[in-house]
Amino acid sequence: MNHCLIIDDELPARELIKMYLENLPDFEVVKTFDNAVEGFVYLQNHSVDLLFLDIQMPKMTGLELLKSLQKRPKVIMTTAFREYAVEGFELEVFDYLVKPISQDRFLKTISKYLHFQEITQSTASNKSNYEDAYIFFKVGKEQIKVFLNDILYIEGLKDYIKLFTCHGMYVVYERMGYMEAKLPESKFVRIHKSFIIAVDKVYSYTNDCIKIGNQKLPIGRIYKQGFLNKIL
Repeated sequence: MNHCLIIDDELPARELIKMYLENLPDFEVVKTFDNAVEGFVYLQNHSVDLLFLDIQMPKMTGLELLKSLQKRPKVIMTTAFREYAVEGFELEVFDYLVKPISQDRFLKTISKYLHFQEITQSTASNKSNYEDAYIFFKVGKEQIKVFLNDILYIEGLKDYIKLFTCHGMYVVYERMGYMEAKLPESKFVRIHKSFIIAVDKVYSYTNDCIKIGNQKLPIGRIYKQGFLNKIL
């Protein structure tokens, strides 16, 4: 069951999204809020799979809420203003729906989400034998097999990533949020908005950076505790 949270200051928008979800199997709306502050409080003590989040709301905007969350569910932004799309995707939201939201467009987003789940679950089935686990990445015209145990770190560049491995570096058309979800949490950790590292490849670290081989990478303030929890 996919547990969903809706945060939107417009009652008709909340009711429409709720109706769309209630018509789908395996989706449950656990709570709705008309402001981001109450939503923030709820998310400190509850986990959800999917968050439908409006942007322009009083007291706290949806973008401000998103920036304040250390651990985020998959987020689908809902707004009447297209100009927020770029900032939303920079925060690695899963999708972006422009109001009024048609059922057809809504179902396309749900289909995309279900496909993402299938890929994630397929990858998870390989995690039990980490030495043999791998992912194929499209590099140019080729699909390159990369064993997870060979990954040193990943650098995010908007719509692309640089994948640094024991055998070289690959430029891949993929998002950091997608990679963070696919990689096993026990083996990888995000240390910065632009970097995910393999925990066992860390040679040394200080208060503000880590060293893998000869490469020093910065530790972002909001990611520091998560890194320390993994490394200690």
